[in-house]
Amino acid sequence: MSLPVLALQGVSKRFGPIEVLHSIDLTLRSGEVHALIGENGAGKSTTMKILAGYQPASEGEILLDDKVVSFGSLHDGEEAGIVMIHQEFNLAEQLSVEQNIFLGRELKKGWLLDKSEMRRRTRAYLDRVECTVDPDALVSSLSNSDKQMVEIAKALSRDARVLIMDEPTAVLTNRETGVLFDQVRALRASGTAILFTSHKLDEVAEVSDQVTVMRDGAVVHSGPASQIDEDRMATTMVGRDVSDLYPAKPRVSNDAETVLAVEGLTVPGFAQDLSFELRQGEILGIGGLIGAGRTEAMEGLCGLRTASAASVRLFGEQVQMKTPGDAQRRGLCYLTEDRKLRGLVLDWGMRENLTLQTLFRFGSFLIDGRAEEAALTQAIKEFDIRAGSRAVRVGNLSGGNQQKLLLAKVMLSEPRILIVDEPTRGIDIGTKQQIYVFLRQLAAQGHAIIMITSEMPELIGLADRVMVMRLGQIAGTLDEQAITEDSIVRLSMGLEATSSNTAADSPLAQDRLL
Repeated sequence: MSLPVLALQGVSKRFGPIEVLHSIDLTLRSGEVHALIGENGAGKSTTMKILAGYQPASEGEILLDDKVVSFGSLHDGEEAGIVMIHQEFNLAEQLSVEQNIFLGRELKKGWLLDKSEMRRRTRAYLDRVECTVDPDALVSSLSNSDKQMVEIAKALSRDARVLIMDEPTAVLTNRETGVLFDQVRALRASGTAILFTSHKLDEVAEVSDQVTVMRDGAVVHSGPASQIDEDRMATTMVGRDVSDLYPAKPRVSNDAETVLAVEGLTVPGFAQDLSFELRQGEILGIGGLIGAGRTEAMEGLCGLRTASAASVRLFGEQVQMKTPGDAQRRGLCYLTEDRKLRGLVLDWGMRENLTLQTLFRFGSFLIDGRAEEAALTQAIKEFDIRAGSRAVRVGNLSGGNQQKLLLAKVMLSEPRILIVDEPTRGIDIGTKQQIYVFLRQLAAQGHAIIMITSEMPELIGLADRVMVMRLGQIAGTLDEQAITEDSIVRLSMGLEATSSNTAADSPLAQDRLL
């Protein structure tokens, strides 16, 4: 067995009177990949931050090379060779990629910055992760997946003894994930100790040597990855059976009312001439390759982007929706894929976030605080939002609870049609199951739902129909029994939706769908 490099012994963590970690034992060994998994709010990120020096432990010891240490800051952790890749991007948006890679560690030639050497090394680090972005590009101009690859390249530049990765693949394609895992294997072979979290249990099974499962701030399982399969991982994480992840799909009646009919929707630069219909009680899934334009198309429909259409009929009425307010007033609401930057105000509390979109319902000149509190009480109960305090800053909630709060915020507008964009990105399997049940219940109550997702199982398991986009256009629509992975893949590649090939035979099987 390889030597222990970094360990926690009996570590607890309290925020005020609330204890969020309970006597955690965890050991990271040289040349070993250790997966730390659990539901959102289980304590994974807090554990990682203590290991890396971002937060102090309330009790217990941190051991580096079997010696008790105390990290006063993240700088102390990095000086000891511990580098963390955060779930939320830790990049300076208005600086270039190169400046971010070397921020605080700039290379100098005499009194001047050695820009040519920093550029050369930046290109080399980016090449290691097969990222083609320009070192001079501003980080703010990059896609989320490119930002994540820059974060990974930045971490690789540190030559870490211990690499801690908090949900590194949440916004990556399968190809990018494969590149990352190649680097993980290379680092493991060189003796680096690696700790990572992922809600994608197939990734955990693929790359891990050891697996530790946390639930409610405590370790409930720890052992070799070979001794725990994906089903047991899921059950151990949530403490209940999740084998029936997707609720049953009742057949949508052929004579169900058409609540949305779109003809010729165009979003300049992203989508061209889209025509489709949505029926009452239906979940319409949208899939396609990266860059297919599905998010931009739906943002255009809701007034979030400049768009035009030959016709948009909502509940039988010809409408124009130039702003999100227009759409909301007509019963159409959009749940963004980016809850942290566009969906919630992370420095505010839950109540302020919940009612922000519908403040007109809580007063005109003065806001009725009691009514807001009552709405929050109802949302916490209905959406099972778990927080230590009602006054908690939303940025301190787990990703799953943030997503449930965002869903509650949108539903406060009482939409008849709901567009959900990546509704389960970066959340655990237990919370996913809750959201799936909620969406299916909405459909059963007569709402209509458009679901954009990059998760193939969600398209197959939840959608009544699937509309596949390719290069900004609709490649085809699949009804009921025709919804198969093979058909979705083939349409995404510009082929006919037949069963002659399997998804595994297609080049697309090496990349993730959007």
